[in-house]
Amino acid sequence: MLSKPQIRTITSLQQKKFRREHGLFIVEGVKSVTEFLHSDYSVQRIYHTAQAAAKLPKIPQNIKSVEIDDLELKRISSLRTPQGVLALVGIPDYPPLTGDVLQNGFHVVLDDIQDPGNLGTIIRTADWFGLKRVICSIGSVDVYNAKAVQASMGSLARMQVYYTDITQLVADSAIPVFGAVLDGSPIYDTDFGQEGLVVLGNEGNGISTAVLPHVTHRVTIPRIGNAESLNVAISAALFCSELARKGKIDPGVY
Repeated sequence: MLSKPQIRTITSLQQKKFRREHGLFIVEGVKSVTEFLHSDYSVQRIYHTAQAAAKLPKIPQNIKSVEIDDLELKRISSLRTPQGVLALVGIPDYPPLTGDVLQNGFHVVLDDIQDPGNLGTIIRTADWFGLKRVICSIGSVDVYNAKAVQASMGSLARMQVYYTDITQLVADSAIPVFGAVLDGSPIYDTDFGQEGLVVLGNEGNGISTAVLPHVTHRVTIPRIGNAESLNVAISAALFCSELARKGKIDPGVY
């Protein structure tokens, strides 16, 4: 049975400041927890119901596994309908984001993305197309937000997500910077070369005025109908798809 302090600690991880304080975030659902068990992430503890236990892979002995009932799971879950299992996973500490790391490949750069569902979907999309890294501005939503983790559908387990000053990043970039804008050259005619940063802007405002001057290639997804704009996660998917179609993504270089 979970104690009140345990419940308070776990539920506090739904807030960014406590995730950073404890160095932990929450992963829920059999599929997502399984992905993290098979990843380089450090799974600290797993809480599961008796019914969900049979669906989980063998849990390593160094990971504490606790069986709880449905009511206890509901108390610690961030989901309206809990999915039988909840894991506490360590927030990783990645190596520095240097110029050498960025060269010889393509990287998605997100400029103040605010919707956690969009961020999770972009991570899932990048994983689908073989990318291993997503770079976010400091002002972007926290990737360890429960909704972002859930939307990534386990792909976060294979992805490095950096937070940095992207204005400085693109200003200092030794590789091309492709920006998704409404008034650029058509994406289908764009020569992406062999490396670059692909910048996608905020849901409402697009690429910020601080970042836009450093975009070396303004690129647009041609509009045929009358919609005012595209969802940023859809835009990310179209850019990744076009890079893949042109043979620009080589998972071996990331």
